[in-house]
Amino acid sequence: MRKAITAFVLMFAGAHVYAQDIRVAFFDGQRVLNESMPAKLATAKIKQEFSRREKELDDLNEHLRASVRKFEKEASGLNELERTRRQRELTDLDQDFNRKQRIFSEDLGQRKQEELNILAERAQKVVRQIAEAEKIDLVVQDAVFFNPRIDITDKVLRALAK
Repeated sequence: MRKAITAFVLMFAGAHVYAQDIRVAFFDGQRVLNESMPAKLATAKIKQEFSRREKELDDLNEHLRASVRKFEKEASGLNELERTRRQRELTDLDQDFNRKQRIFSEDLGQRKQEELNILAERAQKVVRQIAEAEKIDLVVQDAVFFNPRIDITDKVLRALAK
């Protein structure tokens, strides 16, 4: 029994000595996605790409609202057949707007995800390069706590800006 305890203590002590040689760094991926130059450029690019469609949706929405206001003002003076026809037109217009808005949101989300994937891939390469250059053994991306002295996020941001 004493030999087993001694062996365990020696094994633990050896692991502790080895652990002191490990270099660890922290990387804040969320900061890179929010603050990096490539992220800002991608956001501007996507905004420009989708601005025309967004304007069209805004115009269609305004047309729908104006049509609803006009119908509400005129509804009491319309016969039943005309009121039903106009309600159907408004329903069709509303469905068309909702469909276009859904497609726009899906396309925008997909495009953002594409740019996010490209940026994440670039950031991973930069983190790997920094880790190799500085002989870092482990880079942690999410942590409950980290000492700011091991944070390499600013280095990653600078490298991505080049």
